[in-house]
Amino acid sequence: MLVYIRMFGFDFLHSAASARVLNAAANGAALLYFGALGAVMWPVGAAMAVCNIASAILGTRLAIRRGSTFMRGVFLTVVSTLIAKTAWDVLRHWL
Repeated sequence: MLVYIRMFGFDFLHSAASARVLNAAANGAALLYFGALGAVMWPVGAAMAVCNIASAILGTRLAIRRGSTFMRGVFLTVVSTLIAKTAWDVLRHWL
């Protein structure tokens, strides 16, 4: 998303949509690769796919209703939380 914003000048919502398309393509490629190797846990993958589709629909509706400013705040909150958790895990591992 950040590349779309920075290099291509997309706004936040269009960069999020474009990133979703690339994510879906990568997921499809991984499914083909690992499916050919017989290394796919189909029940787990199906459950994950259903949850991914549901969250994409809910996220899209929220983004359309609340706008780019709200979604940017959500994005920054989630990223900041993940960075803090990763730092906490590293710190806890070293102590």
